[in-house]
Amino acid sequence: MSGGRFEVHTGVVDVPDERVERLSTMFRPQKTIFAKVTYADIAGLEGAALQTGISGALLNQLTQMDGFVHVVRCFEDASVPHPAGSVDSHRDIAAMDGELLLNDLIAVERKLERLTDERRKGGGRDKAVIEREITLFEKLHATLNAEKPLRDIELTAEEEKTLSGFGFLTRKPVLLALNLSDGQEPPDIAYPHPHSAVVPLQGRLEMELAQLSPEDAEIFMGEYGIDELGLHKVIRLSYDLLGLQSFFTVGPDEVRAWTIHRGENAHSAAGAIHTDLQKGFIRAEVISYADLVALGGMSEARLKGKLRLEGKEYILQDGEIMHVRFNI
Repeated sequence: MSGGRFEVHTGVVDVPDERVERLSTMFRPQKTIFAKVTYADIAGLEGAALQTGISGALLNQLTQMDGFVHVVRCFEDASVPHPAGSVDSHRDIAAMDGELLLNDLIAVERKLERLTDERRKGGGRDKAVIEREITLFEKLHATLNAEKPLRDIELTAEEEKTLSGFGFLTRKPVLLALNLSDGQEPPDIAYPHPHSAVVPLQGRLEMELAQLSPEDAEIFMGEYGIDELGLHKVIRLSYDLLGLQSFFTVGPDEVRAWTIHRGENAHSAAGAIHTDLQKGFIRAEVISYADLVALGGMSEARLKGKLRLEGKEYILQDGEIMHVRFNI
């Protein structure tokens, strides 16, 4: 934090996906493009949460995030003092969660006050709508008062729509990244919340691996019994916690992974590629990744009848390959 402003460092990274690599080998395109995830490193977050609380500037940044990666220090190092004076991962997790929860509680209480005033004054929106919103926010208030994050409760589609513009912090997915020293056993962290995950990382070792060539890194990982790079694991879990999935387009020009939310239909997926495809959508040619790889190519897939024609409402599945027929 400098001059009252938070520094936000943003990085865009590829989502590791062996399927993209396999498709690229099959089609030998001019370009191969992986799905992307964007991370924002907000400087000063740890100090704000553990010492002074979340300021307005920081809160504004956090509400814009789709989810959080909370890097939790678990290693001892006298040369790098902990801001709280000692290393205690359980304390740090509870402190951060408590700050996020407190901010949501304040926001919910303010909204309940406004709804109560609106009901009392009348003459505005439909009373039934106001009562439904009061019931919903009372449920949120009870959850937060019980020191539980809002992602712990199930909401209807209508309730989700009502809350979509609020940016409540404890509704966002959380990935706890436990930063360990080399060879350190991870602490026993119980974090039984939906839309959450815990991943142990040996930070210094991972940094060294990142500086090696892929070939040397593979040898190094074998010696240490590491089956997946920590960076790849964090990216993969982040992608999954956000409820995202990939579908692919393939051809001699480009093999590409596109990102959509689970449950989106073919018409919406076409819009992820280009708005013209969505506007002029006629049909989608779809095949599963497994079928395409097993058959060896699109021509074989057509001959075997595995390439299906689907309409706008077809729910695209993770890893399917889609080609859009359209007319503008």
